[in-house]
Amino acid sequence: MTPRRVAVTGIGPVTPAGTGIKAFEESLFEGRSGIGELTRFRLDGFPVRAAGEVRDFRAEDYLDGRQARRTERFAQFGIAAARLAMEDAGPAQAGLNPERAGVVIATAYAGLDRVAAEAVGLTERSWRRISPAVSMSMMPTAAAGMVSMEYGFTGPVECPTSGCAASGHALSRGTELIRNGTADLVLAGGCDASLHPVALAAFVAARALATRAEDPARSCRPFDADRDGFVMSEGATVLVLEDMDRARARGARVYGEIVGYGHTGDAYNLSTPRPDGRGATAAMALALRMAGRRPAEVGYVNAHAAGTRAGDAAEVRALRELFGPCLPPVSSTKSVHGHLMGGTAATEAAAALLALHRGVLPPTAHYDTVDPECDIDVVANKSRGTDAELALSNSFALGGVNCSLALAKA
Repeated sequence: MTPRRVAVTGIGPVTPAGTGIKAFEESLFEGRSGIGELTRFRLDGFPVRAAGEVRDFRAEDYLDGRQARRTERFAQFGIAAARLAMEDAGPAQAGLNPERAGVVIATAYAGLDRVAAEAVGLTERSWRRISPAVSMSMMPTAAAGMVSMEYGFTGPVECPTSGCAASGHALSRGTELIRNGTADLVLAGGCDASLHPVALAAFVAARALATRAEDPARSCRPFDADRDGFVMSEGATVLVLEDMDRARARGARVYGEIVGYGHTGDAYNLSTPRPDGRGATAAMALALRMAGRRPAEVGYVNAHAAGTRAGDAAEVRALRELFGPCLPPVSSTKSVHGHLMGGTAATEAAAALLALHRGVLPPTAHYDTVDPECDIDVVANKSRGTDAELALSNSFALGGVNCSLALAKA
């Protein structure tokens, strides 16, 4: 059977750079940073000042009061993003068989806030004081399950938990469900609310976070010679994936299509990427092989580049290995929205799809000084027009977990 084509008909961002497609697009293409001062907590002497917080988010705008109180922040983000994506897709449920509709929403940290709070309560009070609701709040599948209930989707409900690549794996899985005829529509993406002192302190100890003190908004500097780490963010992005024939039949706007994906492992180190970028190169090559395309056809790469010394350099080596001297323009939109952990791959895939759809490449903000190790065609500080019809969107997680998505203009 010929694989079915996978259209993206709805985008639902809940990010530091904006909630909803209009706000997200404006920040993305203007290179306007949503990163700012860390306000979620205070620790004496803590060296990190910058974070990507989703400000002015009200769970009550997306959930009734009781649900909002009982649902953890990561799942609130995921539910809100799914609702925004469905609204953006138009009447996607009309005539839809719920048994052929699925939900694949990833996370990396799930209900970290609640679990940490209950652990303190356990030591201060008694195990008898732990609420049975805690078991629900710590389940990574909470967002996916609640979204399936909201829309009555009774097809596959799944939740990849593969760190920074998790929502890339969610999009891959959603794509496969449509390609192989299991589903006609899948809500796929990721969500996380990881701005907790334990999570940030762990990355501080690993010397992975940006600690530049002068200007938090400019802390994330992918590829720049002065980069000093990534900026952790919270939020979610969910996409509506739909069988292309169905999307066209209902007159849907199509942002683009997912034409391939590649998953590999570095088999190298839990905390640092392979210096030669070999696993990343293989993931990109696999995505293009599934798409039936050649590297020379790629007109844009949305890089994983988070602003770490080793990670950015390894990705550049991988890109050079794949493309040789014909490397296309590259940008890292983390400079605008930060690293959403389990939600980051879907956010960046959305950015790449919007770039193809609009014919404009989003910039890498705060790119001031060329690093000889990363001296490639970075889309620096200002958007750039493009006629690109094929893009790659990369997500490379701790543990050497690599995911690359091949995206095509509709």
